[in-house]
Amino acid sequence: MPREVRDVVFVDGVRTPFGKAGGMYAHTRADDLVIRCIRELLRRNPQLPPDRVEEVAIAATTQTGDQGLTIGRTAALLAGLPKTVPGFAIDRMCAGAMTAVTSVAGGIAMGAYDVAIAGGVEHMGRHPMGEGVDPNPRILAEKLVDPSALIMGATAENLHDRLPGVTKARADAFALASQVKTAKAYANGKLQPDLVPVAVRDPEAGWGLAVVDEAPRETSLEKLATLKTPFRPHGRVTAGNAAGLNDGATASVIAAEDVARELGLPVAMRLVSYGFVGVEPEVMGVGPIPATEKALRLAGLGIDDIGLFELNEAFAVQVLAFLDHFGVDADDPRVNPWGGAIAIGHPLASSGVRLMTQLARQFAEHPEVRYGLTAMCIGIGMGGSVIWENPAWTGPAQQGDEN
Repeated sequence: MPREVRDVVFVDGVRTPFGKAGGMYAHTRADDLVIRCIRELLRRNPQLPPDRVEEVAIAATTQTGDQGLTIGRTAALLAGLPKTVPGFAIDRMCAGAMTAVTSVAGGIAMGAYDVAIAGGVEHMGRHPMGEGVDPNPRILAEKLVDPSALIMGATAENLHDRLPGVTKARADAFALASQVKTAKAYANGKLQPDLVPVAVRDPEAGWGLAVVDEAPRETSLEKLATLKTPFRPHGRVTAGNAAGLNDGATASVIAAEDVARELGLPVAMRLVSYGFVGVEPEVMGVGPIPATEKALRLAGLGIDDIGLFELNEAFAVQVLAFLDHFGVDADDPRVNPWGGAIAIGHPLASSGVRLMTQLARQFAEHPEVRYGLTAMCIGIGMGGSVIWENPAWTGPAQQGDEN
């Protein structure tokens, strides 16, 4: 029986403030972070009956402890969704939440369900990346990958080796710009609307409320130049030009467009295409390049059609490699207008929905922009990229538009 593929939309997204690993969330459970996000989505969208949510997909890279036990299902129950709502867990390392979105989008497109919640959580303070992992020794013994492939910072140094034009000075300059843009975005009230306040507890100080990201800091090129290079003597990757270790969670409502309009839900973005690819694990930072080429090809678009970029800043070198490949200037105003993970933080599996939520906000402010891109590198040698359309677009036809 032939099926009609339905348009899928991003309705709304929220996130907790991102904390430093073991910082303000040291005594907060990981699952409570994502539960808080799900509850906030339901509060912000009262026109969405809880029983219309038909799936909950939550990602975590380290699926153990308070990030284990099929966290999509347990978070759904604890967030107060009906017991009839199923859920599942996803692991694609840094692209967990991105994969949660594309996974439920596929189900919605083919009519398996109408509305889903997708997001991610990572408590790196409680569960460092690689905790409890036992890599098959044949991966290294049979030289399937270089040992550096298992250390993300080492892969960033490898990428610097392959791209001598991406110098440490350029990486530091990009990192400083990220901090400046994030500070400006906070000052202008751009990030606050989608931050979910979280009650936090400290054994000595008592209870408090997390309302802003913990990671942003004031710095300068002079300070960045003095930082140690922990992954290699005289290297180029530092704590200043890379995302830190962070705790945080995200969640989003994804729906069929006709159902969203029927329920009176906002339509923030329309899914156009997406691509996931594998690359050499030793230089996983190049992953967003072929992933974006794939997503563009599937959409029938070119890079010049993209009016806004939300690129995950796992490492400055990874973003600069992407921009150089596509001929986009590092200071192009289309790129990470409100800063990125170097300033805000990167709680691994949660970050994909942060990118989407920020892009949705920017679409609302820029009706002249038709297409936007969210992309990220992924550990063990992968990349992911999702292209979105602005439903508020009112501008002239862009290159690649056949209408």
